[in-house]
Amino acid sequence: MKDLVLNTIRKYNLIENGDKIVLGVSGGPDSISMLDILNAIKQEKIFDFEIIVAHINHGLRKEAIDDEKYVQEYCNKNQIKYYIKRIDIKQYANNNKIGTEEAGRKARYDFFDEILEKEKANKISIAHNKNDKIETIIMNEIRGTGLAGLKGIEPIRDNKFIRPLIECTREQIEKYCEEKKLNPRIDKTNFINDCTRNKIRNIVLPYIKKEFNPNIIETINRLSEVIGETEDYMEKKTLEEYNKIKIDNNSLDLKKFNKLDELMQKRIIFLAIKNTIGNTQNIEKVNIEDIIKLCNNNIGNKYLTPNKEIKVKINKGKIFFESLK
Repeated sequence: MKDLVLNTIRKYNLIENGDKIVLGVSGGPDSISMLDILNAIKQEKIFDFEIIVAHINHGLRKEAIDDEKYVQEYCNKNQIKYYIKRIDIKQYANNNKIGTEEAGRKARYDFFDEILEKEKANKISIAHNKNDKIETIIMNEIRGTGLAGLKGIEPIRDNKFIRPLIECTREQIEKYCEEKKLNPRIDKTNFINDCTRNKIRNIVLPYIKKEFNPNIIETINRLSEVIGETEDYMEKKTLEEYNKIKIDNNSLDLKKFNKLDELMQKRIIFLAIKNTIGNTQNIEKVNIEDIIKLCNNNIGNKYLTPNKEIKVKINKGKIFFESLK
């Protein structure tokens, strides 16, 4: 599996000489395999890079303290620098008025960013695998998504988050752990079908494999690659058109915008919103259509607030995108 990970690293240029990488390690099969393989690649001097481990204890399971000790012992044994943080994730969720799952994810990534800044690192390595990618695609499809959602989890995002295991299946990872006698920690909550991902993982995919297509993981992965190529091309064209009609960092030329094809208009609005507030969460199809209608009507001093974070205003021949954060 090390060769597969190495090929993935080279294929997507995930690691370069001089990189300093924070590894998110829970102690489970995926993350401990990632750590073990990247450490081996480092020791063999295939690339010249540094690794630092970041482990967060959410305090949700009584076994969490054993997960923490497991990661500590591995790092001490292999002389790897590490950071550990304990957090009451239920309290964190209540304070931020969000669900426990979302709180856990936010706390993890905030912690990774904290270590990235403290260590002056430049990348964060996450242990998502091919199965995770397929589960995400199915989740996105169920919820309703555009082409980007069918790309699934990407090998590299923002030139910062890397996923060296993204072309490895869960079965390959489990086999690697067995061969290397890593004895990873197992999170039993992954087998409780109380959330969408677990239902897809434990019910939907096994059923499709048994009844319809035993190679469904590879089939959907091939589809995502084709969609990925299409979406990458469209992202490039969207940026080109966006730059042609951009007046400054928060406004577009209304007349030029109205001459564009509606599909390109939609994509440009999404891009402008993302550039303004950093994300497009809770921006629905109907919001984009309403903004296009506003632009077509070309009535001055009219505005829309697609969500609580952004205002889109038409005034003096310009489309203004204003952050409300």
